[in-house]
Amino acid sequence: MIEINGLTKKYGSFTALDSLTINIDKGIVFGVVGHNGAGKSTAFSILATLLSPTSGTAVINGASVTQEPEKVRKQIGYMPDFFGVYDQLRVCEYLDFYGASYSISARDRAILIPQLLDLVNLAEKENSYVDVLSRGMKQRLCLARSLIHDPDVLILDEPASGLDPRARVEMREILKELKNMGKTILISSHILPELSEMCDEIGVINKGQLVAHGTVADIQQQLQADKVIVVTLNDQVEKAISFFEDDPSVSRISRLEKNAIQFQYSGDEKSQVNLLRKAVLAELAILSFKQVESNLEDVFMEITKGVELS
Repeated sequence: MIEINGLTKKYGSFTALDSLTINIDKGIVFGVVGHNGAGKSTAFSILATLLSPTSGTAVINGASVTQEPEKVRKQIGYMPDFFGVYDQLRVCEYLDFYGASYSISARDRAILIPQLLDLVNLAEKENSYVDVLSRGMKQRLCLARSLIHDPDVLILDEPASGLDPRARVEMREILKELKNMGKTILISSHILPELSEMCDEIGVINKGQLVAHGTVADIQQQLQADKVIVVTLNDQVEKAISFFEDDPSVSRISRLEKNAIQFQYSGDEKSQVNLLRKAVLAELAILSFKQVESNLEDVFMEITKGVELS
């Protein structure tokens, strides 16, 4: 569905996007993770035919982004990070304008617009002016605008940016519904736990390069070779820290709450059992000893370690 090969964008001596190569299958939700300035928006702008690459190719549903931009625009719905709305239009008029821009007949627009508003939970705002809508409502209206011509591919740049928790949940549920409708969705976000819930695959971009690609579980497994152990104690936390620090398989030990510690452990399962047995024999007051999974935020911080976030 989306084939990106060696996509590069340079501004003088600065490389914003460096040989990006990704293949995205039809009907999946693909999340792009990266700090500000990593190259996400540059890649999305190229795919949306708004920016020309310095080199490389991108093909969407068989159409070249650079050679067949008009054909590509009919295939995609693009929602930029920052977008404008026409404040003096009502919600229905706003969508009607964009429907007419895609040469959709007035008769078809009259049927389509209520359906789109119902999909994005704005049916009750059909006759409201755009400028009185909340940030979350404007985001959903922009999503409806992106869907007006029924594209196969959605390119959504930070669709949950600036939304409150309730609005983020609403946006996430809408995207799930769009996936169920068979849409291929390319989405970027800094709200990493939500990406892990929504996406079939993720790609991590750092300094314009794709540094990790796969399912969330695959990337966690690649980067988290060491296990993370959390130990909760009744007391004697300092004694426990000293005890675990002496084990050569233990590293990066830290105190969590007043009676809990966490560390990375490089030993196998048998060694882990032996470590617990030794801790009990050392009369540490252990209430729990468990291995925990790293979340997507942990993975992101590990991949982009040493990069200054802005």
